[in-house]
Amino acid sequence: MAPAVRPGRVEDLLREAAPRALAALVRRFGDFADADDAVQEAMIEAARQWPAEGPPENPTGWLVHVASRRMTDRARSEAARRAREQAVAAEPVPPLPPLPAAEPGDDTLLLMFMCCHPALSPASAVALTLRAVGGLTTAEIATAFLVPEATMAQRISRAKKTVQESPEPFRMPAASERAERLRAVLRAIYLIFNEGYAASAGADLARVDLSAEAIRLARIVRLALPREPETAGLLALMLLTDARRPARTGERGELVPLEEQDRELWDRQLIEEGRTILATALARGAVGEYQLQAAIAAEHAKARRAEETDWREILALYGLLEKVAPSPPVALNRAIAAAMAEGPEAGLAQLAELGEELEGNHRLHSARAHLLERTGDVDGAVREYERAAALTRSLPERDYLTKRAARLRRG
Repeated sequence: MAPAVRPGRVEDLLREAAPRALAALVRRFGDFADADDAVQEAMIEAARQWPAEGPPENPTGWLVHVASRRMTDRARSEAARRAREQAVAAEPVPPLPPLPAAEPGDDTLLLMFMCCHPALSPASAVALTLRAVGGLTTAEIATAFLVPEATMAQRISRAKKTVQESPEPFRMPAASERAERLRAVLRAIYLIFNEGYAASAGADLARVDLSAEAIRLARIVRLALPREPETAGLLALMLLTDARRPARTGERGELVPLEEQDRELWDRQLIEEGRTILATALARGAVGEYQLQAAIAAEHAKARRAEETDWREILALYGLLEKVAPSPPVALNRAIAAAMAEGPEAGLAQLAELGEELEGNHRLHSARAHLLERTGDVDGAVREYERAAALTRSLPERDYLTKRAARLRRG
């Protein structure tokens, strides 16, 4: 019997193998929805077998083999498709050769573009990519989009049906369609990274597997489309941000805010790689939202101490970002930068304009609490910290916010 494998290793293998298996099944059977269901069933079986028996030599091939059998069994039971399914059932599943590590031509990239089908709304395309390629649960995707889980489940189901019914072949989109679909692909990858870097719920502050997966997918896209500056910008942004991860938690897993982090723990190798990639992207001319966000992250990385941060430069970059890609989160971050550059009152004035758009978001209340604390409004800060703690689903964030409120109460 093969030696037992730690569950985390199995999850890593499944996260990498599942999208490639799904792509292989879509190519073979042409049925996206059924292929996705079959791969999910195969993953459940793998999660049961692999920890005890050891993973197969070719995890992707194993998933394809098991999922193909599931699809064949399901096909036999559908009378309306009897002719096609009998032919499929009669054919043995051919063995797959060992698959190499992800390359620019990997089917995973094709799957990402397929999920970002032009018939789908941008939100549905991103959600489907997160589900099929990123491996996020429906609940995690719903949190990222700030919608109920049932709503997101319906959205993903409709998106799968749309892709399934599309006559479009499984191939890279034409050049005329690629730019729009690339935007959705990059957005999906960034949401995967965000969920990994700062988990929306649960006992852990971060999910390293997700952030690592997002970086892997971004590398695939950049290798395949090296002349697209925003693919490089996104990769640079994630590397520069992920470099801070070793300093974001204390010895007991508690949250350590940016201004209190030990910057000696930051990963300087990731920072240098991110800076180099960003410089190459900026040299191409057209500056997009990910390049601007990466430039902001690079400014933070420059400062060896929190007080050396050039907040005026960061504020100027957020001003540009708000023109290129305006959104409530960008406005929230710009308000925080204004507070750091010009004083807490300036930040509070900008936050006041965001009340309706982000009222249910714990980050708005957390930012407001921090700025009220800086102005000396202890009662107001306590109320906002407690409100933020009640809204977040992340236990480390909740503990941090609750402790801040308690410390202020004690004086």
